[in-house]
Amino acid sequence: MTRRVTILGATGSVGQNTLDLIRRNRDDFDVIGLTAHRNVDLLARAAREFGAKAAAIADPALYDSLKASLSGTDCEAMAGPDALEEVAARPSDYVMAAIVGAVGLRPTLAAIRTGTMVAFANKECLVSAGQLMVEEIARHGARFLPVDSEHNAIFQVFEDRNRDRITRLILTASGGPFRTWTREAMTAATPAQAVAHPNWSMGAKISVDSASMMNKGLELIEARYLFDMPEDMIEIVVHPQSVIHSMVEYADGSVLAQLGAPDMRTPIANTLAWPGRMESPSARLDFSTLSRLDFETPDEDRFPSLTLARDALKAGPHAPPVLNAANEVAVAAFLAGKISFGAIAGLVEETLSAVAPRRIETLDDVFDIDAEARARAGERIVLAAE
Repeated sequence: MTRRVTILGATGSVGQNTLDLIRRNRDDFDVIGLTAHRNVDLLARAAREFGAKAAAIADPALYDSLKASLSGTDCEAMAGPDALEEVAARPSDYVMAAIVGAVGLRPTLAAIRTGTMVAFANKECLVSAGQLMVEEIARHGARFLPVDSEHNAIFQVFEDRNRDRITRLILTASGGPFRTWTREAMTAATPAQAVAHPNWSMGAKISVDSASMMNKGLELIEARYLFDMPEDMIEIVVHPQSVIHSMVEYADGSVLAQLGAPDMRTPIANTLAWPGRMESPSARLDFSTLSRLDFETPDEDRFPSLTLARDALKAGPHAPPVLNAANEVAVAAFLAGKISFGAIAGLVEETLSAVAPRRIETLDDVFDIDAEARARAGERIVLAAE
């Protein structure tokens, strides 16, 4: 049967890769809705190509431009934050939640409440609102499918029937562009150096997170909620070749791993076709040319973000959204040349200390914490510049 698909964040890297896979398998998918932040041209082009029923742009000021771009089609033009939620809530069989940042929380939750399959590439879903999301998934009978290559790898080899026999989840990390750099050299790194990832092609923000290894800290928090495993059973290991994407260890000593070329279309294809499989253009591994696979323990002195993430999980549910918000502010400031690369972790740590613990019962609580953390982090950036 044709699978009805909605893509939240259709103009970003994950959204475009999802559309590429659908383009190669047109008979298997029907695109229902598409959303974007501000890229009207790319959104309208995709809506026309795939015959989307609705297209929503997050910026209300761009509504007229989107409507004009969709003139002559049957696609409904929409705009504003509420429109993103409306598109997410429309009946579909699969929703790709690929909106970057906290702005993606409400649309993702709207999709979950329809009880559909939700493939998520938005870290904030589980980092900032993990317990809320897990509870809503259970309440509405939705299915969460992880798109991050590491979590998707674990998902593929995670034997739920043997959950009580699992002894470790092992997240692999490439180590990023600064894997062999000294701490002193990293402190003076430029944005251009930080975004030059050796294996993956990603956006600027996630590339910087890879360079600081904060991405792995965020993935640790995600894995805790996604697989309902305690923090001390989740290990991080540096694997510079990015061939093994993650592993699960069982009580009998078996370690199951998912391997593949570093191409996001592999995990996306896994979720698009789940519980089946589909063709993907990802490069195939040639084992005769894999001369070695290296593994290292991450150096938490040079990469303190890993310690900060573990500490945030232990501190309570308020801390992960603070960690995420402060990191977003810090990375943006680094990319804008306002702070050094070495100052990112310090800014996050100071913000974690500045925001008081509190309970999280609704998304509004998450947004309140997010807003306070951003304000506190912003204040520290201003003070540092004076």
